[in-house]
This record gives sequence, C-alpha cells and structure tokens, in this order.
Amino acid sequence: MRRNAIGGGGTHHSDFRLSITKALGDQLAVALEALVPIALTEVNLVGVDERPGVYQLYLDGQFVYVGKADKSLRDRLGNHLRKISGRRNIDLTRVTFSCLYVAEDFSALAPEQLLISHHKGEGGVPWNNNGFGNKDPGRRRDTTILKARHFDVEFPIDLDVSVLGVRPGRVSLDSFLKTLKAGLPFVFRFALPPRSKSVVIDIPAADLTAHEALRLISAVLPPDWQITALMGYVIMYQENLDYKSAWRYYRAGEVIEAIPESSPEEITAEDVLDFDE
Repeated sequence: MRRNAIGGGGTHHSDFRLSITKALGDQLAVALEALVPIALTEVNLVGVDERPGVYQLYLDGQFVYVGKADKSLRDRLGNHLRKISGRRNIDLTRVTFSCLYVAEDFSALAPEQLLISHHKGEGGVPWNNNGFGNKDPGRRRDTTILKARHFDVEFPIDLDVSVLGVRPGRVSLDSFLKTLKAGLPFVFRFALPPRSKSVVIDIPAADLTAHEALRLISAVLPPDWQITALMGYVIMYQENLDYKSAWRYYRAGEVIEAIPESSPEEITAEDVLDFDE
C-alpha cells in the first residue's frame, strides 16, 4: 500500500547546506598534521620556497599559531624568526614549524581562518588569540594596559639583542635612527627631533645592543624628549610621561627602570588587531 505523505507525520521538503569552507579547513588541517615540524632557523628556512601558503608554529611541540603568506612562506617565517629572536623568556630552540604551499588564488578564502575555525573545538590556537601577529598598534594604543596572557607580557622585547647594520664612526642622528629602526627585531617608532640631520653621534662599535644604541640616542636628544621601552616595542617622542606598560625609560642619557602593569582580565577581540599576515 502506498503511503500518503499528507498527515503522515513527516515532511516532504528541507534544506541542504554544503559547507565547502569547513571541508577545506579540515583537509588543510589533516595535511599539516601529516608533516613533521622542524626548527625555526635560518638554515631550515633556506629550504622553504618563496611561494604562498599556510604554516603552523609550535612551542615545545605544542601547536600555538597558524598563519598564511600571500607571496612568500620563506619571508613570512623569516619575519617570525626575527621577531622571536628579540624576545625574553623564549628561546628559538623551542620553536618549530611546518608549512603547505597553496595556489595564489587560494588566499582569497582566508585559509588561516579556516584552520583557526577547525581548531576551535580542540582548544583553539593560543598565539592567534594573544597578539603574536599584531602590527604596530599605533600611537593611540601606547597607553593600553595589556592583558596578563598577551604575547608581549609573556615574552617582552629584549633590549640586549644586537642591532643589525650598525657601523662604527660618526653619523647623523637622523641616519642612526633609521638604521636602528631597520636593525631591530621589534617596532621602533619615533618622531624626528629638531636638527636631527646636523646632530652627530659617535658609534663606538658595530656590535651595539639595542640598550646601548638607545642610550647613545638619548644622550643627544633635547632634554624634553624621552625614549620608552614598552612591553612589545619602543617609542621616542617629545614628552615626559610615565606609561603603565613601560619597563624602561631613557631620558637625557640616563636609564630609568620601571615596573610594567598588566591586567588579569582575559584577552578579547579588541586586544588582538591588525594581524601581519
């Protein structure tokens, strides 16, 4: 006997949703999990092609970050290598990576977001949620009190790192500021003081640390200028202010230590902006 659908307790129509993006994210995750992470070193990056793709970072073997490179995986991973090398409380020997090459047009699908979504159910990706990939937050955020688990709080900048590209001799303040900005593994944002092209600095050696370089600059700045080392970057402006997230000041050649504040609150979406991918 043929069943009558009318009044039969079922339904004759419904919706079908094909989640293509979820399928892509799952396949990417599986492909990356099949790879063996290797140390994030200059030597190992030589073997990475200058092609677009996605990558994962691991700390002590634990998955902590996923990102993408629109043009060159080697360059993107090299940026992370340089950044981590300028941080305290972390050693590069603890960091490994794996990566996948993808077609250029695949980047429009935001593959790193697909991977982040995939791992949400598995505890998430810690460094994607704590500010690791952030760009310079800009002047208006210099006074921000960072949350306790922010990347810059857990791994503050190291002012004992060497500055790349420094040569001994007499150079203008203007020139030295530009060299320092290019040679540091963290952001150095500054305003140009008056007569910066005519003020001269004597550079004693090529192997200057960031601390030594900042002290030299501070000694030739006008007395109402200061250099401030925040948790994640350094700024230099005409001001005499105390920043809640500062841990060192340079004023008129003097070094003043400070105790930075951090908030115990959880990190929110507003704390994680402007990723560098």
